[in-house]
Amino acid sequence: MSGNLRITSALMDATLLEMPWHLPLDQWPDDVVVTLPKGISRHLVRFAHLSGRVVALKETSDEMARGEYDMLRRLGRLQVPCVEPLAVVAGRVDEHGEPLETILATRHLKFSMPYRALYSGSLKVATAQRLVDALALLLVRLHLVGFFWGDVSLSNTLFRRDAGAFAAYLVDAETGKLYPGGLSRGQRENDLEIARVNIAGELLDLQAGGRLDEGQDPVDVAGSIVAQYRELWAQLTEVEQFDQAERWRINERVERLNALGFDIDELQIRTDADGTSVRIQPKVVDAGHHHRRLLGLTGLDAEENQARRMLNDLDQYAAAQRRRGDDADDEQLAHDWLVSRFEPIVQAVPRHLRGRLEPAEVFHQVLEHRWYIAERESRGVPLAEAVQSYIVDVLEHRRDEAAVLEVSTQTVPIPIIGPNGQPIGDEDLEVDWRDLV
Repeated sequence: MSGNLRITSALMDATLLEMPWHLPLDQWPDDVVVTLPKGISRHLVRFAHLSGRVVALKETSDEMARGEYDMLRRLGRLQVPCVEPLAVVAGRVDEHGEPLETILATRHLKFSMPYRALYSGSLKVATAQRLVDALALLLVRLHLVGFFWGDVSLSNTLFRRDAGAFAAYLVDAETGKLYPGGLSRGQRENDLEIARVNIAGELLDLQAGGRLDEGQDPVDVAGSIVAQYRELWAQLTEVEQFDQAERWRINERVERLNALGFDIDELQIRTDADGTSVRIQPKVVDAGHHHRRLLGLTGLDAEENQARRMLNDLDQYAAAQRRRGDDADDEQLAHDWLVSRFEPIVQAVPRHLRGRLEPAEVFHQVLEHRWYIAERESRGVPLAEAVQSYIVDVLEHRRDEAAVLEVSTQTVPIPIIGPNGQPIGDEDLEVDWRDLV
């Protein structure tokens, strides 16, 4: 290793020094490299093992690598969904002393995939639409914090399943800029037009390769991001005026924003001089309303739609318990729900199937499966029966997403915090599906 090597890292890991930095990235040995699906990139990107985790490595210029590293760290502090930067490795030279490009290392986002890898055959139009909708929400969140992306596309985004929808994460920030004072309308519209054109090109490319289901024009699907973005932006930022007698609309506005997953930092409320009308404008903080509530009540870390679904089940459980005379507080009922509902469902999944989906998505799909059985057979379905049916009829036939990503499928950690404040490990939870009621 050359003494000129310079590593700037947010990860205190000595194994960074053991990586073959003296080799061009396309020559790294197979025992270090991991083969994972990846999107289209103007730079060479490869994945590698590092201390039991998978990292993405991108060769680029020193200036671009440091700029993107700093930008991703800033976006992370703003709680924007993006990949986590780990290190910038500069000053690389090969065995002959010739300089090599700087490498930016980021943590691979587990259970995420580029849009091209979501389906091994063809991408269904409905799925393409959900990806575009997820990207629209991500773009709104980025614009709310004053980030101009400059290269919005499906290729520069990773997607994770989120209770029937998708959650989008920014994966390439090299063209982005943060404006503390916020973006102008022209900047936002520019980003939106870049998104529309890029998505149309990506979907047309899939169509030309026979990998997009017929039935809808890719240009129409791409164009839908404009309407979706503008509707979200209006809900989050526009001033609303109404008669003073309709003050209930203040709570309605807050509820609509919460339903979209956003919390309110403050409301500006103004009345006219004669007191006949009211104007309100919300100051929206970062998304994650349901995520934060679920995390606070149970210690579960889930995507927003998954959290919404779990909270609905938790609230129904709490209501049923209170009808039976249980006067426990919200925190105790949440703990009871965790122990009697969530944990048994997740732990009922055989170990060899736990790489198929992350635990929160399994829980959501079990509830969906139970509802479908009940609708089809017009009867109440015990949860234990639904879990067993889901494992045999659905999960057994899913492709192993963790295996596709070449990540170990022996265990899937469940992010649960126990009542003593310590993480509950997989070994602490031994549940038979027959215990479910």
